[in-house]
Parts: sequence; structure tokens; C-alpha cells
Amino acid sequence: MGHSFFAMLSRMKYISRWALMRNTSGETLSEHSLETAYLAHALAEMHNRRFGGSVDVGKVVLLAMYHDAPEILTGDMPTPVKYFNATLRAAYGDVERAASERLLSTLPDDLRPAYEPLLAEDGGLEHRLVKAADKLSALIKCIEERKAGNKEFATAEQTTLDSLRAMDMPEVQCFLDEFIPTYTLTLDESFQLS
Repeated sequence: MGHSFFAMLSRMKYISRWALMRNTSGETLSEHSLETAYLAHALAEMHNRRFGGSVDVGKVVLLAMYHDAPEILTGDMPTPVKYFNATLRAAYGDVERAASERLLSTLPDDLRPAYEPLLAEDGGLEHRLVKAADKLSALIKCIEERKAGNKEFATAEQTTLDSLRAMDMPEVQCFLDEFIPTYTLTLDESFQLS
């Protein structure tokens, strides 16, 4: 019959994010995952090149690509709901782990060990970089919405910025300082920077 893992992954393009917010432009889980991978790559490179780290950049990018894959089965749980209290967060963690296991079960046995680490959170530095990239992606979405005149994301923007600063990661601060301001520019303004 076959294995459905990659067919399941392709469904990420149907899952919308920011369901509780009025959006001027929609964002799918697939779009978010790709942007998170770009950002995680940048953070990992900064970590290694500027701060003497030795993180596995390829692993960071792969973790970012798959970081929200369980949401294929769970949907995108809005942040205010997911983090409402410790009990709800723990229960959602159980749901995410079960969804990861379900996804892994759609792979052939010989490939499963290659994907298990990509769908499991271990709290190590690679995962912290992906978490930071995930938050940067959320911040960028908030900035884009504000730029489009949507005030709906103002509180989310400030909360996300505060949480990024609280992570106390030098590579995150570098990204905030060097790259985030350019997200408010027009295309023509961006080219004038070069």
C-alpha cells in the first residue's frame, strides 16, 4: 500500500496559523516552517561564527523544518490557549508527543530512526535555537501585520519581543538588532541598503 509520512507532511500547507487573530495576510504551517528554518540557520551560523559555538547547523535546520509537524494532526493551538496554565501546557505536550508518534508510524521501519530525533524535543541548544527562530518568525508576522495597518497584533508583537529578549541568547539579540528593523522597509528601501 505504501507509507503516508510525506503525504501527511504535504498537508502542512492546509493548516492556517493565528486562528484567533484577524490577519491581513494568511500564513500556513508550511510557510512558517520554511521561514523558521531560514531563521534557525541564521541563528546557528551566528552562534558558531560570532560566539565561538560548535552547534550542528544542519541539525538545527532540520529540527526547524519539522518543529511543527505534529500540528498536521493537532492543528495550530493558539499560544494564549497552549500556555494558559501548566496543566494545559502539559496536556498539550502529551498530545504533541502522541501526534509525533502517529506521524512516525507512517514511515517504513528502516527510516523511522532518522526522523525520531526531528520530532522529539530534548531541550538542548539546537532546540533552543529553533525555539528562538520560531519566536522570531512570530515577531516577523506581527511586524508585517502592523506594517499593513492591522493593530490586532500589537500586543502579540510586544509579548513576543519581550520573550525573545528574555531568552538571553546573544545570537537572538544580534538578529533583533541587525535584521528585524529591515522588516519595516519597502522593497525599494531594502535594495537601497546594499
